[in-house]
This record gives sequence, C-alpha cells and structure tokens, in this order.
Amino acid sequence: MVNEGKPEKKVSKTSQAEGEVVKEEKPKAIMVKPLPQILDEIEESIRLANEAAMDARKAAEEARRAGEKAAGEAARVAAEAIGKVEQVAKNAMQLAELLKSTIMETTALIDNRLSGKK
Repeated sequence: MVNEGKPEKKVSKTSQAEGEVVKEEKPKAIMVKPLPQILDEIEESIRLANEAAMDARKAAEEARRAGEKAAGEAARVAAEAIGKVEQVAKNAMQLAELLKSTIMETTALIDNRLSGKK
C-alpha cells in the first residue's frame, strides 16, 4: 500500500528489563509541511537575517563614530595635559636655574669671606 502524502512514523524498539517499550519518533517538519510554506519560512528567515545584519552594520558604524569622537576628545585632553606639563617643566627649569645661580653666588660669597677677601 502506497502512503498518500502522509508521513511515515518511524518506530524504534528498545528492550528494558521488564519488557519492550515502543517509541514513536515525531517526523521532521520538512516531511509534513508543504514546500511553499517551508520556502516562505526560509524567505522570512532570510529577511530577518538581512534586517539583523543591517542593524549590526548600523550599530558598528555608530560605534566607529563614537570611537573616533572619543579618540579625538582623548587626544585633545592629552594635548592640554601635555601643554600644562610642559609649562610646569619650563617653570621648574627656570627655578632650578635661579636656584643654581643663587647657590653659585652664595658659594662665591662664602669662599670670599672664608679666604678674607671682600
């Protein structure tokens, strides 16, 4: 007898200590759904995947722009900090030169007084 469009039920038998148990496996969806419905589902899955990909591209572009903006801001803040550090270093060098000059003058004055020169 030919099966007319109805899926075959797979039957597997397993043995247990107390007797046999018959398991019926559910047929695969592709075997029971009409082809147009399966194709529609595939088409819908493709459409959803395409939308998800577009959303992911949009999010990646926004993330890239945000990263560039953050990098620009970080570079600006770093440049300001570097400028402040350079100014502090310049001031420190000037003070060091002034201190060195003062120490040299003081050393010369002390040497002169110790040697009896005026």
